[in-house]
Amino acid sequence: MKQVFASPKGIQVRETPEPSVSRGQVKIKVLYSCISAGTEMANIKGASRGLVERIKGSSEPIKQALDIVKEQGIQGLRSKIEYSMGQLSSSGYSVSGRVVEVGAGVSDFKPGDMVSAGGAGIAVHAEYVVVPKNLVVHVPEGLSPAYASIGTVGSIAMHGVRRAGLTLSEYGVVVGCGLMGLLAIQMMKAAGVKVACTDVNPARLALAKELGADKVVNSADEDPVNAIRNWTGGYGADAVLFTAATHSDEPLSQAFRMCRKKGKVVLLGVSGMNINRGDIYKDEIDFLISTSYGPGRYDPEYESKGVEYPYAFVRWTENRNIYSFIELIRDGKISIDKLSPKIYPVSEAEKAFSGIQNNPGEHIVTIIAYTELDKAVEPVKKLQVAEPSPVKKERITIGLIGAGSFANGTLLPIIAANPDKFYLKTVVNRTGEKALNTAKHYHAEVVSSNNDDVFNDPDIDLVMICTRHNSHADLVLKGLKAGKHVYVEKPLATTSEQLEEIKAFFAEGTSNKPSLMVGFNRRFSLGAKEIKKHLDNRTAPAFIRYRMNAGFMASDVWVHGDGGRIIGEGCHIIDLMQYLVDREVTACYESHFQPKAGMYLSEDNRFITMEFADGSVAQVEYFSCGSKMLPKEWMEVHWEGKSIILDDYKELQGYGIKVKSCKTEKPAKGHKEEWLALYDALKNGQNAIPVESLLKTTELSILAALD
Repeated sequence: MKQVFASPKGIQVRETPEPSVSRGQVKIKVLYSCISAGTEMANIKGASRGLVERIKGSSEPIKQALDIVKEQGIQGLRSKIEYSMGQLSSSGYSVSGRVVEVGAGVSDFKPGDMVSAGGAGIAVHAEYVVVPKNLVVHVPEGLSPAYASIGTVGSIAMHGVRRAGLTLSEYGVVVGCGLMGLLAIQMMKAAGVKVACTDVNPARLALAKELGADKVVNSADEDPVNAIRNWTGGYGADAVLFTAATHSDEPLSQAFRMCRKKGKVVLLGVSGMNINRGDIYKDEIDFLISTSYGPGRYDPEYESKGVEYPYAFVRWTENRNIYSFIELIRDGKISIDKLSPKIYPVSEAEKAFSGIQNNPGEHIVTIIAYTELDKAVEPVKKLQVAEPSPVKKERITIGLIGAGSFANGTLLPIIAANPDKFYLKTVVNRTGEKALNTAKHYHAEVVSSNNDDVFNDPDIDLVMICTRHNSHADLVLKGLKAGKHVYVEKPLATTSEQLEEIKAFFAEGTSNKPSLMVGFNRRFSLGAKEIKKHLDNRTAPAFIRYRMNAGFMASDVWVHGDGGRIIGEGCHIIDLMQYLVDREVTACYESHFQPKAGMYLSEDNRFITMEFADGSVAQVEYFSCGSKMLPKEWMEVHWEGKSIILDDYKELQGYGIKVKSCKTEKPAKGHKEEWLALYDALKNGQNAIPVESLLKTTELSILAALD
């Protein structure tokens, strides 16, 4: 399919695999997509800027760079910069089209339905998109599909108007006559509000007047505060909707001063944020923010999982706003015709964006059109993006499922640095953007959105799974049953039921099973190996204490819902304890704090105690309530009058025993060593970690996560 991307080289239209539909999602054959002249153009300008330009004026990129250096060193930062510099970025968030497929759990839509849909990074400029059901609405009878593509863009203006809370005959002011402002003016007029608007563009002001504005003010020619005060009989406006885009502080200051006592200003656009206390204090002005499409935005429960808000308690969600807006177009309450929309075929997408940038007055509404197919065609989910590489027996050929940040930033650089041992052939991802970027950077030859293109390829030796945690177990089983060796980034499974299915696979049939590897890299670190060497010679039990200062994650972050942080990360240390002690675990139990209030959760603040057959004891402290200034990981190992301390995988110190120096500038957690060990194991027909150990670690992790 064709998709529009922003890149350092400008707008590009590229062929990508069609996205795959999952539970709760709707797949749409896009007919039209609307370009947001504000948000999208800003993002595109950002994509075209160099690294130094992006860092200027903001401390956040510098902080992120320093964090990467701290964790992964200069080479890690270099790798991320090289990857990001050539990336394609998806663009768009407002489309219309026909439903071609629905996922499980979707009952409100069926193939053939005409719909409008939204979502940044989801409802992109592409021939096919997959959108969660709560971001899809039916197009009412009688509405042009082209105009339905404006639905999500219009819902942003609608939510701003709702935040203003204006009622019949009240005075409303719109600052800025761009698309959002011109739509807001029409909505306010439809609601019986007296509307004024300010801008510096005479043509836009004339258009605002034609669309129903009662008062227009050119703020370049006259004092807008004085003009609005006079218009309202000296009282000031009931509410001001700020839709302009500026870095100056003055327009926002003027907006405050336009208000009556106890009036309000709603920020929908962009403004300088140095607020003068005198503008708001005496008159008790309310300053409100309007967040995108409305209630539900940025809530993964609503947007991704399809959990609806009760109609009686949340009257206007983002879904209801989208539908309400396109109904207003259908009913003639909002005119798109007067905005002179420009429609470009997808092949001329670059021309469309150029028109917005170079001739904004003629591009208030800009739409991309896609060809509607006359007959059903087989979806294209696989693309050859590079010349095939000859199969070499000495190399492990890899198929990657899940082209996320960890795979790209940590694992794939190791694979790329060892071309004599590994070859990345295929990259599979739900969306084409990440698959294309990954394949381009790491020279893979195939991109796909279909997992079977990895499982069914006879050339692929190893399936590399780096998807969300709750999908791991199913993909592992599919890979193993397809006869593929499997590497899965931890965890192996998130539930006991999933784990039992994997156990059953290894318990049944022949003993000649494919290899299974879980990304428990810490046991392969130089520090862990040195400690293990000394512990292997002990005659008495060992006492181990491990601290993981995991850092705070808000309760709505996805990892909490995909098994939790103990299963998803604490498993690393449970595996390491088994490796070091190398005895049967006879008992494992946990304890956790129980906060009465606050943001810290019991599920990621707990002690895990492991007892072993030789009398050894290991205690893991996993917590999110610690200081960011404290190093993440620390381990003390004590036995027979000897002690070893491992400090964040950067330094090893022995007390009463001489240890080999493992001092490094950055944490050396064994990722490279893990992959080299995996290569050797596969070439020798072995497992880098015994399967029994992988299963036991997963079992104990699930147990430790239970309350």
